Amino acid sequence: MFEDRPTRHVYESLTPDVVLDALSDLGLAVDGRMTALSSYENRVYQVMLDDNTALVAKFYRPERWTDAQILEEHSFAAELMADEVPLVGPLTLQGQTLHHAHGFAFSVSPRRGGRMPELDDGEVLEWIGRFIARMHNVGARQAFATRPTLDVSTFALESRDWLIAQHIIPLDQQTEWLTACNQAIEVATQKFIAHPAHHLRLHGDCHPGNILWTPTDLPNGGPHFVDLDDARMGPAIQDLWMLLSGERAQRTQQLAMLLDGYEQMRELNRSELALIEPLRTLRLIHYSAWLARRKDDPAFAQHFAWFGSSDYWAGQIHVLVDQCEAMQEEPLYV
Repeated sequence: MFEDRPTRHVYESLTPDVVLDALSDLGLAVDGRMTALSSYENRVYQVMLDDNTALVAKFYRPERWTDAQILEEHSFAAELMADEVPLVGPLTLQGQTLHHAHGFAFSVSPRRGGRMPELDDGEVLEWIGRFIARMHNVGARQAFATRPTLDVSTFALESRDWLIAQHIIPLDQQTEWLTACNQAIEVATQKFIAHPAHHLRLHGDCHPGNILWTPTDLPNGGPHFVDLDDARMGPAIQDLWMLLSGERAQRTQQLAMLLDGYEQMRELNRSELALIEPLRTLRLIHYSAWLARRKDDPAFAQHFAWFGSSDYWAGQIHVLVDQCEAMQEEPLYV
């Protein structure tokens, strides 16, 4: 009797030779040097060329986005760069930005470094506020046709239903988690109804690790994005709230500095401040489902060994209960 062999994950076939051959087929003079960069959702590599310059190759996680959705991301990036919004977008090679090899969709971009911004510096926060507002000015010109909208349905309801249907949550925590989740979704829904927001094209995952900062004494110094992998439709405040941290007084001060910069370039509907905690709640529910969907990835155990235990889900219950209280508090006011 033979034991079932574990199914190979698709990324196991993305070998260095596959990556280098795909780039060589585009006419790039790769010299064999390749470094995996920090990215879990996709696979991203710095690849050296014969002239000692570097490019970045991004191999998209299969079945996450359709080609049409990836091309919408690329089109949005091109719009932003045309308006001189700091962003490293994909290169056009052989007449296109999206390529395919060995079952993978991939793109190639210039390499540009940077570090996480110093968010305890008021001038940095104000600059980032202007930067995000410029992106939103472009994002508001038209809507995505194929990319999803960040809302209760896509982030919370779909995530909850999938987790239950796939029996991801341990039985000893499932009933209590579902009760807390449903209560959190109900409160969040009420807040979105009470504070309707205009939706525009967003970065979508604008936390400090996704903004790179280069010294301001260098050409094009300041903040920039390296891609728009999570771009979607949603309220403008989504691209601001993840830059806030600490106690309420600290978050209020940070928000004030961000808005000082943002509103130099674009007005923010202040009613959206009431959506910060509801948006955080949606992200928490969505994140648990995101983790569960990727547990078969070869890199999962290395990055997320803590996921899935009864203790994890007990912690999530407490977090969702706390979020129900946080959503009922007065929103940050500046």
